[in-house]
Amino acid sequence: MPLAGIAPEGEPFGLTIVMPVYNELATLRHALDRLLAVDMPVATEVLVVDDGSTDGCLDTIADLESSGRVRVVRQPRNAGKGSALLRGISEASGDYLSILDADLEYDPSDFVQLLVPILSGETNVVYGTRNFGGHAAYSFWYVIGNKALAMWASLLFDAWLSDIETCLKVAPTELWRKVDLTSNGFGIEAEVTGKFLGMGERIFESPISYKARGREEGKKLHWTDGVEALWILLKIRLQKR
Repeated sequence: MPLAGIAPEGEPFGLTIVMPVYNELATLRHALDRLLAVDMPVATEVLVVDDGSTDGCLDTIADLESSGRVRVVRQPRNAGKGSALLRGISEASGDYLSILDADLEYDPSDFVQLLVPILSGETNVVYGTRNFGGHAAYSFWYVIGNKALAMWASLLFDAWLSDIETCLKVAPTELWRKVDLTSNGFGIEAEVTGKFLGMGERIFESPISYKARGREEGKKLHWTDGVEALWILLKIRLQKR
């Protein structure tokens, strides 16, 4: 199987994994080493989008960039996770696209199972869903907020989803582009889900492993991001009427 970041000469990438990065000096290299070690079932492009980092984290992966194992694009200044993802979506070469944060919360080997229903033609869109076991949850309120968002999206769009804020979302690259995302911050996770559902996509959910990091380890989400996500989902639903 082709290694992540390398496609055989003349063969297109089947999957692009976008990794948005902002000041992840402590984890970026480890996150990429874990990803590149996965035996992916399709040729995979690893696209790192640096969102104006100032801690020198890109220096730790200079050899991966020079060897072509990863491709790096640089934002001129920090503009938020959504902005980095939009850049990655526009730059992607793969037929399908997903996201992997550089914070080590997710296990990249889960991509293998997430691709199964897509490669079998069962669905267009797959979400990796977290079960938030006691060892995996950031906090009680973080889990409750996540479940409330999933319930809100399910109610608004007459669906049944258990985790809309998951990082591991796999969908056709052209679909990511077609939904015309606009959020620059963390609200992009809710926005893409609302727009996928609004277009009639049935999202296939597959369980994944997860280990949340704490605020002292660089967790960037705040309760205000949850409130924004609630509003984004409602706004999309109202616009569909």
